[in-house]
Order: sequence, then structure tokens, then C-alpha cells
Amino acid sequence: MTSPAPTPPAAPRPGSVPPSGPSVLGTRLRHLLESLDADISALYADLGLAGFRPRYTLAVRTLAASGPLSIRDLARATGVTHSAASQTVAQLAKEGLVAVVPGRDARHRIVHLTPEAEALLPVLEAEWAATAAAAAEFEAELSFPLSRLLEEAIEALDRRPMRRRIADAAPDLLARARARGAAGSPHAERTRGAAGPCGLCAGPAAPDGPGPSGAPEGEGGARSG
Repeated sequence: MTSPAPTPPAAPRPGSVPPSGPSVLGTRLRHLLESLDADISALYADLGLAGFRPRYTLAVRTLAASGPLSIRDLARATGVTHSAASQTVAQLAKEGLVAVVPGRDARHRIVHLTPEAEALLPVLEAEWAATAAAAAEFEAELSFPLSRLLEEAIEALDRRPMRRRIADAAPDLLARARARGAAGSPHAERTRGAAGPCGLCAGPAAPDGPGPSGAPEGEGGARSG
């Protein structure tokens, strides 16, 4: 008696999302970022710093090491965009951890640590060293160092942004989107009236603005928040 043939795996449903792979790269990166942020935030709470966000630490340590900086110089020193640094500074100012004063002209604002922030430096330095050691141990469990991979990914996207890669992969995607907009697509009409054209229909992205309302973004490694 012959044994029955093995049942082939079920084909994915049309439109289903795979749990891993390049097509869900952004989702998996967000999951990793949220996991790192949540654990470090919980550690801050254990240290008596409830509400202190992981993204604050790099900015505070940089200002402690270099002295007062303009927001643009702080962004450069911490490796984030001007809008991300501006948002972090606004949050730090709200917490009473930095003071922002006018610089040499109206376009420059200089960021100083307050005494409250300086009082936190010993515990932040100890936490930083412990987190760096834990991150090194975490990377040792991986098949490839995550920090090196992140640097390579950032450099690759600097050379050729993802938006251009998507457009090159599907040259007619934007043309179809614009055609839908010209035909009066309900989505295109809603987004045009609310917050400008939709992402598929938009032209080149605008540069970072100078205000503190820029979109939040991760800042790399365990200091992602």
C-alpha cells in the first residue's frame, strides 16, 4: 500500500502580507525600534526617570561634552535631521532640561543644558555604558553585526533613496496615480484638500523645516527613540 502524497503548502492568499522578507522591511524595523525603545524607557523608569525618552540621552550627552550648540550643529553631531533635532530640543525644553536662547541672528537658536539636566548626567553615563555593553552582547548573537548593517543601509539610501528605487521598480506607478488624480479619485481629492497630494502623487519631498514640529524618527542603534 502506497503512502499518500504529502499535502503541498497552501498558497498565500492574494494581497496577504508575509511575516518577513524585504516587502515588510519597514514593519519589521518599526517592531525592532519599538521593542528597543520600550525596554530602555522601562529601564529609565526603574532608575527613577519615568518619562525620560531614549532619544533625549544622546542629545544631553552631546551638549554636556561639547557645550552649547545650535540646533543645526546638534543635529550634525548626533547624526539626525534638523527637524528631528529640533523636535527633541522642544521636548527637552518642555521637560526643563534645556534652555534655548537666540544666537547671532534670528535663524540660529543655541541650546544649553539646564542644572536639572546636568544633575542627571551621572546616572545617564552609567546607563549609557551598561546599554552599550548589552548592545554588544545582543549583536554577538546575530549572524551579522546590526550596527554595521544599519550604517551600510543608511549609506545605500543616501546614494539612492527608497523613493527612487520604488519608482525605478515600477516606472508606471506614479503615472497611474496621477491619472487617477486627474480623473477625480476620491482619495486624491481628499488628500489634495487636506494635507496636499497623496504620497503616490506627490512631487519631490520638501526639505526639513526649521521648526520643532518635524516628524519623529529613529536615531540609530539602541538610541532609537
